[in-house]
Amino acid sequence: MQVLKFGGSSVAYSDSIKRICSLLKKKPKGRYAIVVSALGNITDKLIQCGKLASERKNIYKNILEEIEIRHLNIIRELFPITDQSYLISWIKKNINDLESLCDGIFQVEEISKRSLDKIMSFGELSSSFLIAEKLKKSGLDAICKDSRDLIITDSQFGCAQVDFITSNHYIVQFFREKTSEYIVLPGFIGGTLENETTTLGRGGSDYTASILAAAISASLLEIWTDVSGMMTANPKIVNQAFPIKEISYEEAMELSHFGAKVIYPPTIQPAMKKHIPIQIKNTFSPLDPGTLIYIRKKTNISQPVTGISGIQNLALLTLEGSGMVGVPGYSKRLFEALSHEKINVIFITQSSSEHSITTGIHEMDIIKAKTVIDSEFAQEIHKKCIDPLKIEKDLCIIAVVGDNMKNLHGTSGKMFSSLGRNSINVRAIAQGSTEKNISAVIQKTDFKKALNTLHEAFFERPPKQINLFICGVGKVGSKLLEQINQQKNYLLEKLKLQVRIIGLANSKKMYFHDKGINLCKWKDHLNENGHKMNILYFMEKVWKFNLRNSLFVDNTASEEMAMTYEKFLKNGMGVITCNKIACSSDYNHYKKLKTLSRHFKSPFLFETNVGASLPVISTLNDLINSGDKIKKIEAVLSGSLNFIFNHFIGKKSFLEVVKEAQSKGYTEPDPRIDLIGLDVMRKILILARECGETIELIDIQQKKFLPKSCSNAISIEKFYQELHSHRDYFLNIRKKAEEKEKRLRFIARYENGIASVGLESVQKSHPFYQLEGKDNMVLYNTSRYAEQPLIIKGAGAGAEVTASGVFSDIIKATK
Repeated sequence: MQVLKFGGSSVAYSDSIKRICSLLKKKPKGRYAIVVSALGNITDKLIQCGKLASERKNIYKNILEEIEIRHLNIIRELFPITDQSYLISWIKKNINDLESLCDGIFQVEEISKRSLDKIMSFGELSSSFLIAEKLKKSGLDAICKDSRDLIITDSQFGCAQVDFITSNHYIVQFFREKTSEYIVLPGFIGGTLENETTTLGRGGSDYTASILAAAISASLLEIWTDVSGMMTANPKIVNQAFPIKEISYEEAMELSHFGAKVIYPPTIQPAMKKHIPIQIKNTFSPLDPGTLIYIRKKTNISQPVTGISGIQNLALLTLEGSGMVGVPGYSKRLFEALSHEKINVIFITQSSSEHSITTGIHEMDIIKAKTVIDSEFAQEIHKKCIDPLKIEKDLCIIAVVGDNMKNLHGTSGKMFSSLGRNSINVRAIAQGSTEKNISAVIQKTDFKKALNTLHEAFFERPPKQINLFICGVGKVGSKLLEQINQQKNYLLEKLKLQVRIIGLANSKKMYFHDKGINLCKWKDHLNENGHKMNILYFMEKVWKFNLRNSLFVDNTASEEMAMTYEKFLKNGMGVITCNKIACSSDYNHYKKLKTLSRHFKSPFLFETNVGASLPVISTLNDLINSGDKIKKIEAVLSGSLNFIFNHFIGKKSFLEVVKEAQSKGYTEPDPRIDLIGLDVMRKILILARECGETIELIDIQQKKFLPKSCSNAISIEKFYQELHSHRDYFLNIRKKAEEKEKRLRFIARYENGIASVGLESVQKSHPFYQLEGKDNMVLYNTSRYAEQPLIIKGAGAGAEVTASGVFSDIIKATK
């Protein structure tokens, strides 16, 4: 014999009944016990009705009328008119009983748990009655039996305890006498020996089914619900969660204890004692395999974790003090005090020194817990043997569950390293001796992030989801978005990376989308739907999203933006930037950013600060990390200046070449930054610092070639006017170099702790002589590259190559 339980549904009441009857007709021939919970979400209406009656609000009668009309309509929809009279009479009689009960509550102005149990029982009773009648009219051999006659409980109304010995006797006797193929019973309710109606608490209908299955030694217990089994995590929080095909009783109990609401721990216990398999199925997708809960004999050591769950709104209570060390009885008194107040302890951990005991409880029990504990230990607190109870709120608990965790080392390491990489701080840890569960207490704000992080670590095979927040969508930023959009399929297929742009901002507007911004329409979204840009609000939005694997990308030249890196790194977010200001600012600030990156394990990558997409910084770091000594660096680090001096030929004036470089995007928005050498000074400063030099921008020696009036121009327009007025001066510089068969190059040097920049003329034998277009070139003279320098050469300016360098850093950061 099998036991089947059908749950409530959000679909129409009559549709639920039709669906259940259809499923039962497809079952093989045999005997079935059908347990039904209240359909159509009627329980809430019944509870509301009782509460309104107790508050002297006569509108409870309107709810009773609504419930009656609903049932009458269902009867008219499901049954032919010739069969409706008896059914309507049954419903009206029960509605009248409900009204009489509510009238009594109205008179005394108080609702007891006993009365509420009686009111709530109507939903299960009416649902099971109508289903049984519908089965009969469908030609099936069905009867309806009141569960209150079979499941005997104590009088603890609201959550009654079952008398299993008496209940099993009644159940076995009934099923031995009744031979009907389909026996329909209401779930959730029981009765006392004095014929008082009781309810079985949370998940009570499933519990009813399990009690019946255990009593009659059923071959299978099927629980039909609205999901396709137990999931690896809550699908409302973790989109990638999927059904678990098989799971042990113990694993299912652990997951259900920590918030997996598909099934509750009491449901599992009776079936587990009799080794009855439990199959969870989806009423709306009956062909889905669902989840089978049983004694698993096969083990998959390669997959140690079965599921991840958690409980929110947790509080930690810590009892500590030197007076606890070596003194027996503190734990016993603590838990007895909590037990007397019926406060459920979710989490326990104790220091090995016996100096403290920490327990986790629901936040709603904080006041009761503090009162009873302070009272219990008042004498010890007064004598200062122990400290007053310490309470921490706004926490949650996450649990990783699996039978096979004990067979594979490194599970806890993987769990905590994954949380650590995403800056999720663990407040407390507990692991049972069976090694089936590892629990961690974290901040409530990190709950969603933690579940997704752990699910990715233990269940998801690539792709890995990367979430980007990008500031700056000008020439470089727009090219970066174009490249990401172009390469997204390649990244997904080859590198197993799913890159999502969650936030975009320019100097005027910012736009966010939690599912990722459509990169084909990002301009429209930003312009039409964006909010006014505010860097503080931008950061608040980023923290609120609190997504795993998040990176902040700065494509601006803004000092205000550069000063935000510290906050991003402290919050565990990697920073990718082509903005040179942060790394060329005060040395202490540069050093702090590097330290924060290491401390919080947040990538801080700025390759494009020096050579656009050229591997200038990464090569330098590789040389130093491998033990090589940097003796000298010579470099042409400005693609814009190299372009300018390579094209300053023939009849072109210096002004014309500068404007051409700016129009092509090779210079900074303000070309004075390039021409006064500030951009190159920042670059050589960064290289010197990466070599370990404690150096400031002011320490760099500068050989200026611009006239003072050009350098001091108050605007770009005025600057261009000064360049025009000094055209002969620039022409003369060029002629002097040409006469000596040399070429002009703006060169940066670092040697013996001294850095310098300036315009020089180089002869044909020098590697810089043949440097064409906007190319950069860096020469590393090291202990290993003493005779011939290590040369890095390539395009060092332009939006496209800079964007590709930023893109490269993003990919590096994901590793």
